[in-house]
Parts: sequence; C-alpha cells; structure tokens
Amino acid sequence: MAASDVLVTALNGANIAYLADLYAQWAKDHKSVDPSFDTLFGSLEDEEAAVLKDAVGASWAPRASIITGEEKPAPAKGDKASAAGGLAAEDSLAIARLVRAFREYGHLEAKLDPLGLKEPKPREELDPATYGFAEKDLGRTVYIGSLLAPLLDGPSAKVSDIVDALRGVYCHSIGAEYMYARNHEQRDWLRQRLEGDNWQANVTVDEQKAILKNLTEAEGFESFCQKRYVGAKRFGLEGGEISIPSLHAIIDQAASQGVSSVTIGMAHRGRLNTLVNVVRKPYVAIFNEFGGGSFKPDDVAGSGDVKYHLGSSTDVEVGGHSVHISLQPNPSHLEAVDPVVCGKVRAIQDDAGDTESRSSHMGIVIHGDAAFAGQGIVYETLSMSQLKGYRTGGTIHMVVNNQVGFTTNPENGHSGVYGTDIAKSIEAPVLHVNGDDAEAVIYASRLAQDYRQAFASDIILDIVCYRRHGHNETDEPAFTQPVMYKAIAEHETPHTLYSQRLIAAGVVTEDDVKAQWDEFFNKLDEDFKAAQSYKVNKADWLEGGWSGLTAPTGKVETAYPETGIQAEALKKIGAAISQVPDDFDLNSKIARQLKAKAKMFETGEGIDWATGEALGFGSLLLENHRVRLSGEDCQRGTFSQRHATLIDQTNQSQYTPLNHIQDEQAKIEIWNSFLSEYGVLGFEYGYSLRNPKTLVLWEAQFGDFANCAQVIIDQFIASGETKWLRMSGLVMLLPHGYEGQGPEHSSARLERYLQLCAEDNMFVCNITTPANYFHALRRQLKLDYRKPLILMEPKSLLRHKLAVSDLADFEAGTRFQPVLGEVDALAPDAEIDRVVICSGKVYYDLLAERRDKGLTNVAILRIEQLYPFPESALATELKRYPNAQIIWCQEETENGGAWHFADRRIEKSLVAADHKAGRPQYVGRAAAASPATGLARIHAAEQADLVERALGLKKTG
Repeated sequence: MAASDVLVTALNGANIAYLADLYAQWAKDHKSVDPSFDTLFGSLEDEEAAVLKDAVGASWAPRASIITGEEKPAPAKGDKASAAGGLAAEDSLAIARLVRAFREYGHLEAKLDPLGLKEPKPREELDPATYGFAEKDLGRTVYIGSLLAPLLDGPSAKVSDIVDALRGVYCHSIGAEYMYARNHEQRDWLRQRLEGDNWQANVTVDEQKAILKNLTEAEGFESFCQKRYVGAKRFGLEGGEISIPSLHAIIDQAASQGVSSVTIGMAHRGRLNTLVNVVRKPYVAIFNEFGGGSFKPDDVAGSGDVKYHLGSSTDVEVGGHSVHISLQPNPSHLEAVDPVVCGKVRAIQDDAGDTESRSSHMGIVIHGDAAFAGQGIVYETLSMSQLKGYRTGGTIHMVVNNQVGFTTNPENGHSGVYGTDIAKSIEAPVLHVNGDDAEAVIYASRLAQDYRQAFASDIILDIVCYRRHGHNETDEPAFTQPVMYKAIAEHETPHTLYSQRLIAAGVVTEDDVKAQWDEFFNKLDEDFKAAQSYKVNKADWLEGGWSGLTAPTGKVETAYPETGIQAEALKKIGAAISQVPDDFDLNSKIARQLKAKAKMFETGEGIDWATGEALGFGSLLLENHRVRLSGEDCQRGTFSQRHATLIDQTNQSQYTPLNHIQDEQAKIEIWNSFLSEYGVLGFEYGYSLRNPKTLVLWEAQFGDFANCAQVIIDQFIASGETKWLRMSGLVMLLPHGYEGQGPEHSSARLERYLQLCAEDNMFVCNITTPANYFHALRRQLKLDYRKPLILMEPKSLLRHKLAVSDLADFEAGTRFQPVLGEVDALAPDAEIDRVVICSGKVYYDLLAERRDKGLTNVAILRIEQLYPFPESALATELKRYPNAQIIWCQEETENGGAWHFADRRIEKSLVAADHKAGRPQYVGRAAAASPATGLARIHAAEQADLVERALGLKKTG
C-alpha cells in the first residue's frame, strides 16, 4: 500500500490537522516522531508532502499548532464530521497524486504532432477516476494548499479546474519531461516556471511581430531557393522553419544574460537557412555558391566543400550586447560535430577565464530526430557534459524532429517513446513542443536558455515538425511515407498558420503580411542578380587569435626551425619535475623515480621519454603557452611512465609539478578522460580550433583503439583545412609497437594515417629519441602555421636503456631531425654494403642484434618523420653509402606500416642521391589480415627472423 493510502486509512477525519502538525514536527527532526511515521513521511512523494505541509493554513497565515505532546491519534471511526474530514484528507492526498501524475506523464497526452497523424492515447495515470474522482466528483472542491500556486489561486479548487489547469500546462503544445531528475532544485525550478509563467497571456505584440518576421525570412528563403534552383540539393528546412525564430530567441535571451559568444553545430538540414538568417552570411554569397562559385578567393588553396557543409561566423548586436555567433563546418557524418562544438566552447571559456560558472560562452547543437537516437556520439557528448575536464556550463540541444529519418519511420528508428530518451541518461530535461505553435516554441526556447544559465546543465528542446520535401529536393518521399506526405500536401506552412493567427487577433493585416513577404522576396531577387558577378574578396580564416599565421605553401618538408632552449631553463624544469612539497605524501616508488630524474639533470645524461616530454611541455609553459593533454589514464600514463599528476597517499590530493616551475608561467591541464575515443578526440580537435598558441594533445590508451574515432580523423583532422580553411595543431599520441601483446595492442595502424597524407595536411612521425620528441612538440607552436601531428608513441622504449638522450640534445641551437643517421663506428662508408632504413621501435632491435653479431658492414638509418617525407635529408644520408644494397625493414605486416607509402619516396631519394640501387627491398612480416599474432612464441620468432633478414644474417626469400 502506498504511503498516502496508509496515512488516509490510519489518520482520516479531523485528524488531518494533527497529521499536518506531526509532519511539520518530523520535517524539523525525524527522530521526534514514532519510527512508523518516520518511514511513512519519508516515502511520501513531493506533491503529497506539500499538501500536508500546509494542510491547515496557508504559509502566509499559519494556524497555531494543535500538538501539545499529549495527544494521540483519533480513532479511525468517528462521527459524521470525522467521516467528512476523512474524505477531505483522502481527496487532498489523492489530488496530490494526480498532480504528480500530470507532471510526470502529462507529456504523453500533449498535442505535439502538427500533422495530427499521431493523436495521443488517453493515459490511465491522467484520468481523475484512477484517483477516486468519478465524473460526478469533478465539481467537488478539494484542499491543495500551495501545491499548485501560482497556477491556481487559493488553497482550494474544484477537481475539474485542477485538471483543466494541469492539462493546459502539460498536455497542450508543450510536453515537458523533467520529473526523473534527482536534483530537487532543478525539478522545482522547471515546475514553477512551467506552471507559473502563464506564457500564453504574456506574449507582447512586438514579440509576435518579431516571430512573424523571422518566419518570413526562414520560409521566404526556402521558397525562393525552391523556385530559383529547381532540383538543386539544399536540404531545406521547410516544415521546420520555426527553428530559425527559436535560435533567435535563444541567442537574444543569452545576450541579455551576458553571454558573449554562441557556437553552433548542426548537420546539413537547414544549414543554409541558419547561415543566412542567424549567422548573417550574405544571401548573395549563398546564391553565388548555388551558381558554382567558391566560398573562398581563388588565390587561397583548398578543395572546398559543398555549400551545406560550410560554416561561418559574425558579430551581432543584440539588445545593446555584442555576441559572436559561429556555425561550425560539418561533414555529412551526422552528429560528428557535437563534441567538436563542446571542445571549442570549452577553449573559448578557458581563454576568457570563464572557468567557474562557464556562463559567458555557450554552445547550441542542432540535431535531427533520427540521428539523435541513432548515433552513439550523441551519448558520448552527453556523457562528458558534467565531467570536470570537459564541462561547458551546459549545451542546448535543439532537435528538429521531422518525424522521419530519410525513409525510416520513428518506430524503426529508436526504442522507447521518444527519440530523445537517451537524454535521460544524464537526467537532462526534455521540452517537446509542437512546431506549428510558434509562440510555444519561442517560450520553450527561452526557458531552455534560462535553465542552462541557472544550472550549467544540458537541456533538450525537441521541436516536433515535419519535412515538406523528401530527404533532399530530388527525392520522392511518397514512395515510403504516402500517408504522411498526403497530410503534408494539405497542411498550411508555419508562416501561413502564424500570420493567419495574428491577422485574426488584429495584430497585423493581410496587407501587412503580403508587404513584408514581397519586400523580403525583392531583396532576395536583388541578391540573386548580384550573385552572378559576386567575388569573395577575403577568406574566412586566419583572423582574431589566428592572425599572423600563414598558409604553408611549399615549405612544409623543410620545416625544422630551431626549437632547443637555454640550459638554465632545462634545469629549472628539471628541478620542478623532480620534487614535491615537503608536506606531500608521495608514493615510495614514485619517490625513487623522482630521485632518478634529478640525477639525469645532474649528469646531463639518460633523459628518458617521459622526461623529454615534460621538458617539452615545461618549456612551452615558461613561454606562456598553455598545454592541454587528455585521454584515458593520461595523468599517470597507460604504461605508468608519465606521472605528470601525483596523488597524495594520505588524502588523495593532486599535485602537478609542471604547474610549479616558476611564479610567472602558463598552466598545463592533464585530464583523465572517460572511456571514449570518438567523443574525446572530437572534443580536443574542437579545442584546438580556438587558440593556435595552446598545445592540445590527445593520447590513446593504445594506438589500436584510435580507430574508434575514425570519423574525427578522416573528416576533420586530415581534411578540415582543405575543405573548410580550419587549421588545427592537435597532437595525437598513439602507442604503437610490436611487443607480443597481440593484435589489439600492437598497431596504431600507421598505414591508415599515411594513406590520408597529401597536400602537406599533417605531420606523421615515428620517433625514436626523447630529444626528437621534445623538438616535435615544440615545433607545433614555433611554425607560422598549424598542422596536426600524428605521433606513433613508444611503449617498450619508454624504459629502454638505449632510448635516451643527452641534455645537450635539448639545448639552444638544436632542432627536430627528420632522419637520424648512423650512430656507431663502422667500416668506411664506401665499404658499407647494406643500408637498412627503418622507422620506430624496430631500430633498437636491429641495433642490438648488429652489435651482438659485431657487424660493421651494415648501416642503419631512421626516418623519424614519414610525412611530409624527408626526401632530401634521406638522400644526403644515402649518398654516403654508394655501394650499399638498400633495405626497408619494418616490424609491421607488409600490408601495414609505412612500406607502401615509403617505397616510391625512398626511390626518389635514391635518384636524388645518384645511387646505383633502384628501389629498396622489403623485409618485414608477411601480409596478414590481422596486424599481429596473439602468441608470444610466434611473435618472438617472427621478430628475430625479420631482424636477421634485414641485417643479411638470413637470406630474404
């Protein structure tokens, strides 16, 4: 039996007053009442408790307590007055349950479908009869205290009035889902706003005219394009035009609350409309692109992209406030831009010092209904929304819910009731709203923004609308949705419906509506004519914080600036990273490591990989460059090598030595990410788009797992600059190397990154020394342009006794070395009859075997940077050995690694060196479907075999 039923049964009649007093006493001290009442009161729902809280007097006129400490509950059976009181008590508690039902389930009867094809079914939970109120009881007055204030005035109301009021709030054009949130404050805030705002009566004439103007522009643009560009793909917004006034409402509200930048992400549906009507890209520019024109000047290199993938930005004045609005470019890979937007917003906030409330800069992500339910990246983005290293103060998620995914109906597109149900995983409220009720949409939009500002949390605005045409303008939707498209053909447009509503209300006249429409169409027609001669005179890039950077035409291959630093700075960093405060309880094993680190700086020798990395980070911090590193377990490092953030063994407090080099320095942020590759890499890519003076790194737990983020790699990192003119200096650290750990812990798929390389789009390195790693990191911020760096990070080399550098290799005058030549004293160069070219960890296997066998006729060369390929540097080394056979050795399979990429490029170096060898000979693992064996014995045999064959100790078959 429910708690409320028990209370009604046990304490009916006049004892409702006694019960209220007892409850008030319990609220102050749970131990002050009998344990049985403690249990009962504790299990009451909010609404039932609220009724008891002021059951015998409003809060502004409380009655005196009737509890003296001596009373006992009256018997359950009593006189007629007692019976009447019992009914009143039962009514009050029953109505409280009904109120809660409407708050929890009212959205299921809301009128959300503008086409009327999905009529809500009556719910038992919302039927007064379920709670004991038959038809004849609806006129009965019941006590509700302040339960529904200010929705209903007074402490009592008729059941019918209560039901009508609740239906008006929860079952009309807005269906609100919020009762699953565990945070009472958030629930109460939304309840009070929904039930108390009375938004229907508070819309001003000016607001109505503004909505109509926005709808005129939104629908007018689509209508114009449909007439002027028949059959052209534009992924129009028809049926969902209300999303444009909605965006205006959110941005206007945000501006009034002090928000100074809004970053938007969306797919292709409605993008052109958003570009011109929200981001203010000139109509003439869009029309020029319809005619085949480019979004950039002819002298700016790049492949470009289709017009409905492009982004833009602008500064607008909103109510006296300046707001920067940016729409991010996006591929056709739905929802891929979601974490990118969040990462960029986070970077903007960090740059602005908005690191506490994170309220001055925000993101809006616009989704399709099918993609919101179907794409896992949506969940990953939601999941990071409240994590300390990734939160942005809340994102507004607008779902343009046209009730179909290409040709797939909702019942086949998601499980559950709504496509937005995934939002419940983070208890984000969802405001479902009928897209044909323009004023309801605008109210819900403002409410969403207010919620974001109040609670720094995500919220979902689900605009239920339709798609007037097919998936694109050449598609025939009636093949698969004949009933829906018959209804759409007979349905008036949002602009028509709203203008008719305002005409009927006397807000505007028919002539006003026509004049506004004609004026806008005339403007579009003028821009259409001007588009034929329109020329883009400036590219949308390298502005703001990026000013001063340049396009790197023709100079990337030889991009090796001096990146060494003064010895004093190196030692200062070394001192900081090898000690902790006196009161810090350091793990004993790490204490030994710090002593060993200190010795490195005393002797100037043996600098290992983690220390070289720390020197790279620390040197940039001293030069006032912020550093951000995130990834799974990256504070400690997957292989326990980094320990960049130390944990006090007594109190779990954290200490990051690199943030304590000197008083005046930038800070490093190192965040252990949640277990995601796609979402986190997208976030860090977005972060890297903001400030070219910040070093941003993402580290995979193992490089093998990075392919979970392949969309971000292919569509953004490798091609974002050529498609959209968006530079990024993001560094990807990918642990890679064959050590017998099996097919899922050996290969970062180096070959895939090399296959993506062209047009100097990124650096791909497979580095073998800590010093070269140091220089590669520093080079990222020392060039006058930015390129992503894909770095094969070592595993066994992290503690390899030979994989170390001298401190002198980091000092001023040194730089990144794309090719490392021979380090041992061998036979004269002319007598070297074999040169083994390799890249990465296999070098140390070759070196150890050669030394073990005492070979002096075999030279080993290391290619540290595979792209851009260092042809001239390699040619210089090859020229030293004119009589040598040339071998390419790799530990990867023949269909993996760098072989197929490097083969012809090495041939070019041989030609440049005037070498007698025509091409290199391959030595490595055979081609295989799996990158590595899972059997340690076979791995060891394969590794020994390829090393011996490369050195000429075995014949190559």
